[in-house]
Amino acid sequence: MKKVLLAAVFFAGFSLSFAQESKAKSIDPNEDKDLMTWYHKDFATSKVYGVNTANAYKYLESKGLKPKTVVVGVLDSGVQVDHPGLVKNLWSNPNEVPGNGKDDDGNGYIDDVHGWNFIGGKNGDVDIDNMEVTRVVAKYKSVFEGDDSTQNKANQAKMKEEFEMYMKAKDMFNKKSIEAKQNFQTYSMLNELIPNMVKLLAGKPVTAETIAAIKAPTDQRDAIAKEFLGQISQSPEFKGKSAAEFEKKMKEEMKEAIDHFAPAAKQYDLSYDPRKEIVGDNYDDYSEKIYGNNHYEGPDAEHGTHVAGIIAGLPQGKEVQYGVASKVAKIMSVRTVPNGDERDKDVANAIRYAVDNGAKVLNMSFGKPVSPGKNVVWDAFKYAEDKGVLLVKAAGNENEDVAEHLAYPTNFKNVTDEKPFVSNVLVVGASTNKNNALRADFSNYNKKMVNVFAPGEEIYSTVPKNEYKYLQGTSMASPVVAGGAAVLLAYMPDLKPYQIIEALVKSSNPSTADGFGDQSQAGGVIDLKKAAEYAYTNFYKGKTTGTARPSKSVKKAVKK
Repeated sequence: MKKVLLAAVFFAGFSLSFAQESKAKSIDPNEDKDLMTWYHKDFATSKVYGVNTANAYKYLESKGLKPKTVVVGVLDSGVQVDHPGLVKNLWSNPNEVPGNGKDDDGNGYIDDVHGWNFIGGKNGDVDIDNMEVTRVVAKYKSVFEGDDSTQNKANQAKMKEEFEMYMKAKDMFNKKSIEAKQNFQTYSMLNELIPNMVKLLAGKPVTAETIAAIKAPTDQRDAIAKEFLGQISQSPEFKGKSAAEFEKKMKEEMKEAIDHFAPAAKQYDLSYDPRKEIVGDNYDDYSEKIYGNNHYEGPDAEHGTHVAGIIAGLPQGKEVQYGVASKVAKIMSVRTVPNGDERDKDVANAIRYAVDNGAKVLNMSFGKPVSPGKNVVWDAFKYAEDKGVLLVKAAGNENEDVAEHLAYPTNFKNVTDEKPFVSNVLVVGASTNKNNALRADFSNYNKKMVNVFAPGEEIYSTVPKNEYKYLQGTSMASPVVAGGAAVLLAYMPDLKPYQIIEALVKSSNPSTADGFGDQSQAGGVIDLKKAAEYAYTNFYKGKTTGTARPSKSVKKAVKK
């Protein structure tokens, strides 16, 4: 599932709780150049936990190092490859002739010039797909809870792992499907109440005084609208806005919320399956690799385009946004994630495709609670490790301890394992620009299973239609780290994935505020300049003052 956190308000009944409460600003965020680039800041001088991008380049260049281009695979919803802020940093397959309808390089994928799309086919592209819990319930309901109770019990005893997964999926399916339906109904109702709210404001700004002066409405819809206005007037997102600004922002927020929850009708429909007709593969055949098309963008590329810009966006026009690795990286678009949960077969094939076509860092801003094909994904993890490719993965946005609530794909086969089974996976939580609340309130966490934190709230980057937008989520934090890893690798190409992980973990800027130090292995937010110093001192040109390469028998991610 695309992990995008809405900027809209979330509430139960009519009790509002905001997904993000930004500091009140005198400058419009869309004009605030400082906010647009905050995640690049140097903590030492600004006291804001940015990643120190500019100083990392200065340090590496001061050592006389010359960068080599690093290809970063963006395994996501798709990328607008002709976005002005991205087009100069797009990977192009040197062995493929564009548009000739032939597989020039013989890799099995026709006209894969900028990447590949594993969720498309000759009949178009998958947009909305099921949640994984829906697919699991649909597949196993008749197996474990069919009409024959004796056979049900026999299957449950014979297929213990599948039955455990089914029961977990069933419980989540029942809860989430109801929750999604209720959210859609609630936001739809609020959207219909916007004219009532605007009428009650009567041209006055959104303030507590304005709301208090409104006479008690006799109309029920107006009464609900007034109650909502009273709560929303306390939010920095709306407080003090003119009636016209309020109306515009409310329409934008409600549209985003409705667009987010509307697909739930299909995502939680046990009979819905777009895969067969559109992609045309045999989904149950995990060995099948040649399917899809070269539609790099797909129906909804907002998430993937935003991620790509964080990694390698370039300033254009009046825009100041730039990616962490904008000077050294090229983006390979591997479309893997629909509007719903990604499928294990596609994830595994996307990893192998990106690795085989030269990507050295893969960003994976996705996750889900159950994974029927986790073994095939783990095989792909190992394949990437053997090829020296770093996988950077978002920790997830459920505000949960990932040891208690797994977010697949995971690099721990069992939560009780002391170390991950591969040494090339870097898991990232999301941090904020607020030092007293450094962990974003949506971010997952764990001292052992999350390696580092990086900026993931109020992140400004590229989106489709040549535009820019703020989004938040561990989905945004992960590409910050992927971009940082690409910078290290560009200047020190011999770095191994586990060395990059160690450099980022051990050089992070620590914080103990509000328990932040216990929420990741690093206990802090990455600092790319310090990571560059660490990697150069310990690993460059065969230096061995850092952690030695793990032996094959114990090849694990380094332990802090």
